[in-house]
Amino acid sequence: MGGGDLGPPKAPPVTAEAVEDVRSALGDLVLETPVHRWQTSELEARVAAGTEVHLKLELLQHTGTFKVRGAFNVLRNQPPAALEHGITAISAGNHAIATAYCAWRLGLSAKVVMLSHANPFRVERCRSYGAELVLVDDAKQGFELVDQIVAEEGRFFVHPFEGLHTSMGTATLGLEFCQQVPGLDAVIVPIGGGGLASGVAAAVKAIAPDCAVYGVEPEGAPTMTRALAAGEPVTLDGMSTVADSLAAPFTGATSLALCARHIDEVLLLTDTQILEAQALAFRDLKLALEPAGAAATAGLLGPLRDRLAGQRVGVVVCGSNIDIGTLHEQLGDAAAAG
Repeated sequence: MGGGDLGPPKAPPVTAEAVEDVRSALGDLVLETPVHRWQTSELEARVAAGTEVHLKLELLQHTGTFKVRGAFNVLRNQPPAALEHGITAISAGNHAIATAYCAWRLGLSAKVVMLSHANPFRVERCRSYGAELVLVDDAKQGFELVDQIVAEEGRFFVHPFEGLHTSMGTATLGLEFCQQVPGLDAVIVPIGGGGLASGVAAAVKAIAPDCAVYGVEPEGAPTMTRALAAGEPVTLDGMSTVADSLAAPFTGATSLALCARHIDEVLLLTDTQILEAQALAFRDLKLALEPAGAAATAGLLGPLRDRLAGQRVGVVVCGSNIDIGTLHEQLGDAAAAG
């Protein structure tokens, strides 16, 4: 499901030149992550004949995910006075780590709210960059606490996925991908809150309008799917998915508008499909991915397999903040399901 009339646009059109300007401004704050052409007999046995697969290895980005692209772009667009009391954020993991890293890199103070069920590995990675952490039981409580921190301490809030500067930051990933692999027929990108997908899709369509862009999200967290169907932002309760990084509780107006405008279709994935893709990446490529990082591959091997037959396909491998114990457990679950 994609497209839809959302009424007056909530985000201006994105041009290739604008994305290039952002990438130039970010400089070495972000890495140009490599692309790997996946050519193995096991992959060939799983995709349709003639499909050419290119992986954008964003797991090699600073902090292990794409998140720094948006966070740095948000911060560079703020006046110094807005940052003089430091910054704050809320996240179950990857955005918290990225925000802490950005603060450390820019010499800012960071106070980050994390969910109490967050993976301990991610909590420690956030602490390693010097951020002060506050743990809360759920996202609603977390966002309320962030509002309180902003009001009482004057910190600037770096949103985990919503806002034009966030999307323009992640658009630099789409720009790089199109430059590294000209002539892509399709790009597959994971969707959580939409901060990554909105930027990547906008950049790809600006540079290569005929390239199809497919979003994938877990069946247990279909936030963007429902928002696109409703034609307006939605909030979900009771999400459940192994890909916790993609379990955003709500959509925002900007990310939704950009996804509606630029993504051709959003498809849903089962946890089993995601785990099987995670296991294949580990077995065939020696990549230790968190489930969210394997979601686009799951889309390639599952619902999009036949549709992309014979095409040149770009797959966004968005992150890998996972500890050895959790990886072992998830690979075991994949083996049991298989």
